[in-house]
Amino acid sequence: MRPPHTSIVANLPAATPFVGPETLERRTNRQIELRLGANESPFGPSPLAIEAVKRVAECTQNYCDPEGYLVRQELSRQLAVPMECIVLGAGIDELLALCCRLFVEPGDVVATTLGSYPTFEYGASGIGATFSRTRYLAEAPDLEALIEAATKESAKILYLANPDNPSGAWHHADAIQWLVSRLPSDCVLLLDEAYFEFAPEAAPIDPDDPRVIRLRTFSKAHGMAGLRIAYVVAHEDHVQAINKIRFHFGVNSIAQAGALASLNDPYHVPWVVAQSAIGRLEIDEFVSHLGLRPLPSHTNFVAVDVGSKARAESILTSLLQEGVFIRKPGLPPLDGCIRITIGRPEQRERFAEVFERVLRAQ
Repeated sequence: MRPPHTSIVANLPAATPFVGPETLERRTNRQIELRLGANESPFGPSPLAIEAVKRVAECTQNYCDPEGYLVRQELSRQLAVPMECIVLGAGIDELLALCCRLFVEPGDVVATTLGSYPTFEYGASGIGATFSRTRYLAEAPDLEALIEAATKESAKILYLANPDNPSGAWHHADAIQWLVSRLPSDCVLLLDEAYFEFAPEAAPIDPDDPRVIRLRTFSKAHGMAGLRIAYVVAHEDHVQAINKIRFHFGVNSIAQAGALASLNDPYHVPWVVAQSAIGRLEIDEFVSHLGLRPLPSHTNFVAVDVGSKARAESILTSLLQEGVFIRKPGLPPLDGCIRITIGRPEQRERFAEVFERVLRAQ
C-alpha cells in the first residue's frame, strides 16, 4: 500500500507553472531556433560575470557561502539598506514560496491579479492557501480592486508584480505608496520587481516598513536566469524568519560569483536596458504595421493583442512548428494576446520574417 500524500498535495492539479522550450522540443521533435518565450535576456551576462563564473567553476568541490555575504554586502552598498535586511534565494520563485510559508496557514486567503505571474499561485497552493483574484483594469493590475479584495477577504498576502508579467504594465512610485498605505494591518505586500531595471523608476525602499517585501532577480536584466539567484529586501525580522526555513546552500557558489561580478559592472545592465528599449520600439512598430496592437511595456517583452484567444493559440502553434518559442497569457482579458521577448537585432529580424508569414497564413 502506498503511503498517503497530504490532502493539500493530493488535491493539487498535475500541472507545472512553466513548460520549458526543452520540453516543447521533445514533444514536437523539432529544435527551437528562437527562444523568445521566457523573457531570458538575449544579451547574456556581463563579461565580468562570465569570467567570474569560469574562475569559481574550478573550485566547485567546496560548498558555497551559505550567507551569500559578499553579494549581500554589495547589494547593501548599492541599495543603501542594511545587510540584515537582504536574503538570497534560488530565483524569485523560491523566495515567493518561502514567503508563502512564512505568512500563510492552510485556508488563509491571498490576493492577486487574475493572470499575473503564475508561480506565486503555484507556491501558495502548495501550502493550502485560497485565492481572491481581481481582474485587470485597462490591461494593468487594478490596485483599488486588490486592496478591496485584501480587506474584504482578510488576505495575509497581497501579491503584485510591478512591472507586471504578462502585460508589461507598470505603476509609478506614488501608486505603490498609495497601495502600501491602504494595506490591512495583518497583510503583507509581496512586490515582485523582476523587471524593475526596465521601468522608469522604482518605489523607494524602506526596510523599516514590515508591510512590504521586495523581490528582485539577476535573471532578467543581468542575464543569469540559468544560475538561479535572486534576493529579498525586507524588514530585518522577516529576513531572520526566512533564514529559519530557507535552504542555506540553495544559492550555489557559481551563481554568487556571477551576481557579485555583475553588480560590479556599471555598464552591462544599462546597456541591456537601452538595447531592450530599442527592440521594444521596433516590435511595437512592426506589429502595429501588421494591424495588431502592442500593449505598453516597461519590461524586456511586449504583449501583443491579436484579437482572440483562439487566434493567439493558433499563432503559438504555427510559430512552434517554425521553431519559434513564444508564450501567451492564459486568462482573460489578456488571453487574446501573445507575449514576445525582445531579442537581439538578428533575432528580431528573423522573428519578423517568420511571424509575418505565419500571420498571413491564418
